[in-house]
Amino acid sequence: MSTNAVSAEPATATGRVFNIQRCSVHDGPGIRTTVFLKGCPLSCSWCHNPEGIDEAPVLMISADRCLMCGACSEVCPVEKGGAAPAGQVWDRSACTRCGSCVEACPADARELAGRDLSVDELVDELERDRVFFDASGGGVTFSGGEPLAQARFLSACLRECRERGLHTTVDTCGLAAKETLLEVATRADLLLYDLKHMDPGRHNSETGAGNHLILDNLRALSENEVEVWVRVPLIPGFNDDAANIEATGAFLEGLPRRHRVFVLPYHGIATGKRSRLEDVADRPGLHSSGIEAIGLVAEALTNHNLEVTIGGSA
Repeated sequence: MSTNAVSAEPATATGRVFNIQRCSVHDGPGIRTTVFLKGCPLSCSWCHNPEGIDEAPVLMISADRCLMCGACSEVCPVEKGGAAPAGQVWDRSACTRCGSCVEACPADARELAGRDLSVDELVDELERDRVFFDASGGGVTFSGGEPLAQARFLSACLRECRERGLHTTVDTCGLAAKETLLEVATRADLLLYDLKHMDPGRHNSETGAGNHLILDNLRALSENEVEVWVRVPLIPGFNDDAANIEATGAFLEGLPRRHRVFVLPYHGIATGKRSRLEDVADRPGLHSSGIEAIGLVAEALTNHNLEVTIGGSA
Protein backbone atom coordinates (compact mmCIF):
# COMPACT_ATOMS: atom_id res chain seq x y z
CA MET A 1 0.00 0.00 0.00
CA SER A 2 1.05 3.58 -0.63
CA THR A 3 1.58 6.22 2.02
CA ASN A 4 0.47 9.83 2.33
CA ALA A 5 3.57 11.25 0.64
CA VAL A 6 4.26 11.93 -3.01
CA SER A 7 7.28 10.53 -4.80
CA ALA A 8 8.00 8.90 -8.12
CA GLU A 9 6.03 5.66 -8.29
CA PRO A 10 6.27 3.01 -11.01
CA ALA A 11 3.18 1.92 -12.91
CA THR A 12 3.41 -1.38 -11.00
CA ALA A 13 2.73 0.38 -7.67
CA THR A 14 -0.51 -0.75 -6.07
CA GLY A 15 -3.37 1.10 -4.41
CA ARG A 16 -6.59 0.00 -2.76
CA VAL A 17 -9.87 0.70 -4.56
CA PHE A 18 -13.36 -0.03 -3.24
CA ASN A 19 -15.47 1.02 -6.19
CA ILE A 20 -15.26 2.17 -9.81
CA GLN A 21 -18.40 4.04 -10.87
CA ARG A 22 -18.99 4.63 -14.54
CA CYS A 23 -21.14 7.26 -16.27
CA SER A 24 -20.95 9.71 -13.38
CA VAL A 25 -22.12 13.24 -14.17
CA HIS A 26 -21.69 14.87 -10.75
CA ASP A 27 -17.94 14.55 -10.17
CA GLY A 28 -16.55 17.11 -12.60
CA PRO A 29 -17.18 18.11 -16.22
CA GLY A 30 -18.72 15.72 -18.74
CA ILE A 31 -19.28 11.99 -18.33
CA ARG A 32 -16.74 10.59 -15.90
CA THR A 33 -15.56 7.36 -14.36
CA THR A 34 -15.06 7.82 -10.63
CA VAL A 35 -12.47 5.77 -8.76
CA PHE A 36 -13.07 5.45 -5.01
CA LEU A 37 -9.86 4.95 -3.04
CA LYS A 38 -9.78 3.47 0.47
CA GLY A 39 -8.85 5.42 3.58
CA CYS A 40 -9.96 8.77 5.01
CA PRO A 41 -8.70 10.95 7.91
CA LEU A 42 -12.27 12.11 8.60
CA SER A 43 -15.17 10.11 9.99
CA CYS A 44 -18.18 12.24 9.02
CA SER A 45 -21.35 11.06 10.71
CA TRP A 46 -23.28 11.39 7.40
CA CYS A 47 -20.59 9.82 5.19
CA HIS A 48 -22.01 8.49 1.91
CA ASN A 49 -19.20 5.93 1.65
CA PRO A 50 -18.52 4.58 5.17
CA GLU A 51 -16.94 1.48 3.62
CA GLY A 52 -14.18 3.75 2.33
CA ILE A 53 -13.07 5.21 5.68
CA ASP A 54 -10.95 2.24 6.81
CA GLU A 55 -7.86 1.74 4.68
CA ALA A 56 -8.23 -2.04 4.99
CA PRO A 57 -10.85 -4.07 3.07
CA VAL A 58 -14.15 -4.35 4.94
CA LEU A 59 -16.85 -6.99 4.75
CA MET A 60 -20.37 -5.83 3.94
CA ILE A 61 -23.35 -8.14 4.51
CA SER A 62 -26.83 -7.71 3.05
CA ALA A 63 -28.98 -9.56 5.59
CA ASP A 64 -32.06 -9.43 3.39
CA ARG A 65 -30.29 -11.48 0.71
CA CYS A 66 -28.85 -14.11 3.05
CA LEU A 67 -30.28 -17.64 2.49
CA MET A 68 -29.01 -18.90 5.86
CA CYS A 69 -27.41 -21.77 3.96
CA GLY A 70 -24.18 -21.78 5.98
CA ALA A 71 -21.90 -21.81 2.92
CA CYS A 72 -19.91 -18.94 4.39
CA SER A 73 -19.23 -20.82 7.62
CA GLU A 74 -18.09 -23.92 5.74
CA VAL A 75 -15.34 -22.12 3.81
CA CYS A 76 -14.19 -19.71 6.53
CA PRO A 77 -10.55 -20.44 7.46
CA VAL A 78 -10.96 -19.08 10.99
CA GLU A 79 -11.47 -21.97 13.39
CA LYS A 80 -13.58 -20.02 15.88
CA GLY A 81 -15.63 -16.89 15.37
CA GLY A 82 -15.32 -16.76 11.62
CA ALA A 83 -18.08 -16.20 9.06
CA ALA A 84 -21.69 -16.93 9.93
CA PRO A 85 -25.01 -16.36 8.19
CA ALA A 86 -26.66 -12.99 8.74
CA GLY A 87 -28.45 -12.76 12.06
CA GLN A 88 -26.23 -15.33 13.76
CA VAL A 89 -23.67 -14.30 16.35
CA TRP A 90 -20.13 -14.08 15.04
CA ASP A 91 -16.96 -12.25 16.01
CA ARG A 92 -16.26 -9.66 13.32
CA SER A 93 -12.87 -8.94 14.91
CA ALA A 94 -11.79 -12.50 14.04
CA CYS A 95 -12.46 -11.94 10.34
CA THR A 96 -9.27 -11.95 8.26
CA ARG A 97 -11.06 -10.36 5.29
CA CYS A 98 -9.81 -13.09 3.00
CA GLY A 99 -12.95 -13.03 0.86
CA SER A 100 -13.60 -16.79 0.95
CA CYS A 101 -17.15 -16.32 2.23
CA VAL A 102 -17.84 -13.72 -0.49
CA GLU A 103 -16.91 -16.18 -3.22
CA ALA A 104 -18.90 -18.99 -1.59
CA CYS A 105 -22.14 -17.06 -1.04
CA PRO A 106 -24.71 -18.20 -3.65
CA ALA A 107 -26.90 -15.12 -3.10
CA ASP A 108 -24.23 -12.42 -3.35
CA ALA A 109 -25.15 -11.34 0.17
CA ARG A 110 -21.52 -10.62 0.99
CA GLU A 111 -19.16 -8.05 -0.49
CA LEU A 112 -15.52 -7.30 0.31
CA ALA A 113 -15.05 -3.56 -0.20
CA GLY A 114 -11.42 -3.05 -1.16
CA ARG A 115 -9.17 -4.61 -3.78
CA ASP A 116 -5.58 -3.88 -4.73
CA LEU A 117 -4.77 -2.73 -8.27
CA SER A 118 -1.59 -1.57 -9.91
CA VAL A 119 -1.48 1.78 -11.68
CA ASP A 120 -1.45 0.06 -15.07
CA GLU A 121 -4.31 -2.27 -14.15
CA LEU A 122 -6.47 0.62 -12.99
CA VAL A 123 -5.73 3.01 -15.86
CA ASP A 124 -6.17 0.22 -18.42
CA GLU A 125 -9.66 -0.32 -16.99
CA LEU A 126 -10.39 3.42 -17.04
CA GLU A 127 -9.26 3.79 -20.63
CA ARG A 128 -12.12 1.54 -21.74
CA ASP A 129 -14.42 4.53 -21.18
CA ARG A 130 -12.44 6.91 -23.40
CA VAL A 131 -15.24 7.07 -25.99
CA PHE A 132 -17.56 8.60 -23.36
CA PHE A 133 -14.87 11.01 -22.16
CA ASP A 134 -14.08 12.20 -25.67
CA ALA A 135 -17.73 12.68 -26.60
CA SER A 136 -18.64 14.66 -23.47
CA GLY A 137 -15.47 16.44 -22.37
CA GLY A 138 -15.30 14.10 -19.38
CA GLY A 139 -12.59 12.01 -17.80
CA VAL A 140 -11.52 10.31 -14.60
CA THR A 141 -12.30 11.46 -11.06
CA PHE A 142 -10.45 10.12 -8.02
CA SER A 143 -12.60 10.16 -4.89
CA GLY A 144 -12.95 8.09 -1.74
CA GLY A 145 -12.59 7.85 1.13
CA GLU A 146 -9.97 10.50 0.68
CA PRO A 147 -7.73 9.97 -2.37
CA LEU A 148 -4.86 11.88 -0.75
CA ALA A 149 -4.70 9.13 1.88
CA GLN A 150 -2.99 7.16 -0.90
CA ALA A 151 -1.07 10.11 -2.28
CA ARG A 152 1.80 8.22 -3.91
CA PHE A 153 -0.52 5.84 -5.75
CA LEU A 154 -2.82 8.73 -6.67
CA SER A 155 0.09 10.75 -8.03
CA ALA A 156 1.27 7.82 -10.15
CA CYS A 157 -2.25 7.32 -11.52
CA LEU A 158 -2.53 11.02 -12.38
CA ARG A 159 0.78 10.91 -14.19
CA GLU A 160 -0.25 7.83 -16.18
CA CYS A 161 -3.64 9.34 -17.05
CA ARG A 162 -1.95 12.50 -18.29
CA GLU A 163 0.42 10.48 -20.46
CA ARG A 164 -2.58 8.73 -22.00
CA GLY A 165 -4.48 11.98 -22.55
CA LEU A 166 -7.20 11.42 -19.92
CA HIS A 167 -8.64 14.45 -18.09
CA THR A 168 -8.32 14.01 -14.32
CA THR A 169 -10.14 15.39 -11.31
CA VAL A 170 -9.37 14.84 -7.61
CA ASP A 171 -12.23 15.11 -5.10
CA THR A 172 -10.69 15.95 -1.72
CA CYS A 173 -11.65 16.99 1.81
CA GLY A 174 -8.38 18.94 1.95
CA LEU A 175 -7.04 17.29 5.11
CA ALA A 176 -3.50 16.42 4.04
CA ALA A 177 -0.01 17.84 4.27
CA LYS A 178 0.11 21.08 2.29
CA GLU A 179 3.11 20.04 0.20
CA THR A 180 1.36 16.78 -0.70
CA LEU A 181 -1.84 18.55 -1.75
CA LEU A 182 0.00 21.15 -3.82
CA GLU A 183 2.07 18.55 -5.64
CA VAL A 184 -0.97 16.42 -6.43
CA ALA A 185 -2.78 19.56 -7.61
CA THR A 186 -0.09 20.18 -10.23
CA ARG A 187 -0.66 16.69 -11.64
CA ALA A 188 -4.46 16.91 -11.82
CA ASP A 189 -6.51 18.99 -14.24
CA LEU A 190 -9.12 19.93 -11.62
CA LEU A 191 -9.66 19.73 -7.86
CA LEU A 192 -13.07 19.41 -6.23
CA TYR A 193 -12.63 20.79 -2.72
CA ASP A 194 -15.22 20.09 -0.02
CA LEU A 195 -15.92 22.84 2.50
CA LYS A 196 -18.05 21.41 5.30
CA HIS A 197 -18.12 23.94 8.16
CA MET A 198 -16.35 27.15 9.12
CA ASP A 199 -16.44 26.63 12.90
CA PRO A 200 -13.55 24.39 14.04
CA GLY A 201 -15.45 22.98 17.02
CA ARG A 202 -18.50 22.00 15.00
CA HIS A 203 -16.30 20.60 12.27
CA ASN A 204 -14.43 18.48 14.79
CA SER A 205 -17.57 17.21 16.51
CA GLU A 206 -19.11 15.86 13.31
CA THR A 207 -16.06 14.84 11.25
CA GLY A 208 -13.49 13.88 13.86
CA ALA A 209 -11.01 16.64 12.91
CA GLY A 210 -10.73 20.41 12.99
CA ASN A 211 -10.76 22.58 9.89
CA HIS A 212 -7.67 24.79 10.31
CA LEU A 213 -5.51 22.80 7.88
CA ILE A 214 -8.41 22.40 5.45
CA LEU A 215 -8.97 26.17 5.26
CA ASP A 216 -5.25 26.89 5.13
CA ASN A 217 -4.81 24.41 2.27
CA LEU A 218 -7.63 26.01 0.29
CA ARG A 219 -5.93 29.40 0.66
CA ALA A 220 -2.68 27.86 -0.57
CA LEU A 221 -4.41 26.36 -3.61
CA SER A 222 -6.01 29.71 -4.35
CA GLU A 223 -2.57 31.31 -4.42
CA ASN A 224 -1.47 28.87 -7.14
CA GLU A 225 -2.61 28.52 -10.72
CA VAL A 226 -4.59 25.31 -10.31
CA GLU A 227 -8.28 24.93 -11.12
CA VAL A 228 -10.40 24.42 -8.02
CA TRP A 229 -14.15 24.01 -7.69
CA VAL A 230 -15.36 24.45 -4.12
CA ARG A 231 -18.20 22.18 -3.08
CA VAL A 232 -20.45 22.83 -0.08
CA PRO A 233 -22.36 19.67 0.89
CA LEU A 234 -25.51 20.79 2.70
CA ILE A 235 -26.02 18.65 5.80
CA PRO A 236 -29.34 19.53 7.49
CA GLY A 237 -28.84 20.66 11.07
CA PHE A 238 -25.08 20.82 10.71
CA ASN A 239 -23.95 23.44 8.21
CA ASP A 240 -27.07 24.81 6.51
CA ASP A 241 -27.76 27.61 9.03
CA ALA A 242 -27.52 31.24 7.95
CA ALA A 243 -24.52 32.00 10.18
CA ASN A 244 -22.36 29.24 8.71
CA ILE A 245 -23.39 29.99 5.13
CA GLU A 246 -22.53 33.66 5.66
CA ALA A 247 -19.14 32.72 7.14
CA THR A 248 -18.51 30.35 4.23
CA GLY A 249 -19.31 33.04 1.67
CA ALA A 250 -17.11 35.61 3.41
CA PHE A 251 -14.19 33.18 3.54
CA LEU A 252 -14.48 32.28 -0.14
CA GLU A 253 -14.84 35.93 -1.14
CA GLY A 254 -11.60 36.71 0.70
CA LEU A 255 -9.49 34.10 -1.12
CA PRO A 256 -6.83 35.33 -3.59
CA ARG A 257 -8.90 34.01 -6.52
CA ARG A 258 -12.59 33.49 -7.16
CA HIS A 259 -13.56 29.83 -7.46
CA ARG A 260 -16.73 28.26 -8.76
CA VAL A 261 -18.95 27.10 -5.90
CA PHE A 262 -21.28 24.11 -6.03
CA VAL A 263 -23.99 23.65 -3.41
CA LEU A 264 -24.65 19.93 -3.01
CA PRO A 265 -28.06 18.98 -1.55
CA TYR A 266 -27.95 16.09 0.89
CA HIS A 267 -29.06 12.74 -0.47
CA GLY A 268 -29.62 9.43 1.27
CA ILE A 269 -27.85 7.27 -1.28
CA ALA A 270 -25.83 5.58 1.46
CA THR A 271 -28.82 4.69 3.61
CA GLY A 272 -28.30 1.19 4.95
CA LYS A 273 -24.57 0.95 4.26
CA ARG A 274 -23.64 1.19 7.92
CA SER A 275 -26.04 -1.62 8.79
CA ARG A 276 -24.27 -3.75 6.16
CA LEU A 277 -21.00 -2.95 7.91
CA GLU A 278 -22.57 -3.88 11.26
CA ASP A 279 -20.73 -1.14 13.13
CA VAL A 280 -22.99 1.85 13.69
CA ALA A 281 -26.48 2.79 12.60
CA ASP A 282 -27.23 5.35 9.93
CA ARG A 283 -27.57 8.89 11.24
CA PRO A 284 -31.34 9.30 11.79
CA GLY A 285 -33.60 12.06 10.57
CA LEU A 286 -31.52 13.44 7.69
CA HIS A 287 -33.46 14.57 4.65
CA SER A 288 -32.50 16.91 1.85
CA SER A 289 -33.41 20.53 2.39
CA GLY A 290 -36.33 21.81 0.32
CA ILE A 291 -35.80 23.51 -3.02
CA GLU A 292 -36.58 26.92 -1.52
CA ALA A 293 -34.08 26.48 1.33
CA ILE A 294 -31.35 25.33 -1.06
CA GLY A 295 -32.07 28.33 -3.27
CA LEU A 296 -31.66 30.69 -0.32
CA VAL A 297 -28.27 29.16 0.47
CA ALA A 298 -27.16 29.63 -3.14
CA GLU A 299 -28.43 33.22 -3.10
CA ALA A 300 -26.57 34.00 0.11
CA LEU A 301 -23.31 32.73 -1.38
CA THR A 302 -23.93 34.58 -4.64
CA ASN A 303 -24.17 37.80 -2.63
CA HIS A 304 -20.45 37.35 -1.91
CA ASN A 305 -19.61 37.79 -5.60
CA LEU A 306 -19.35 34.05 -6.15
CA GLU A 307 -20.46 31.97 -9.15
CA VAL A 308 -22.77 29.42 -7.55
CA THR A 309 -24.31 26.28 -9.02
CA ILE A 310 -26.80 23.96 -7.30
CA GLY A 311 -25.73 20.36 -7.79
CA GLY A 312 -22.42 18.80 -8.70
CA SER A 313 -22.41 19.07 -12.49
CA ALA A 314 -20.97 21.93 -14.48
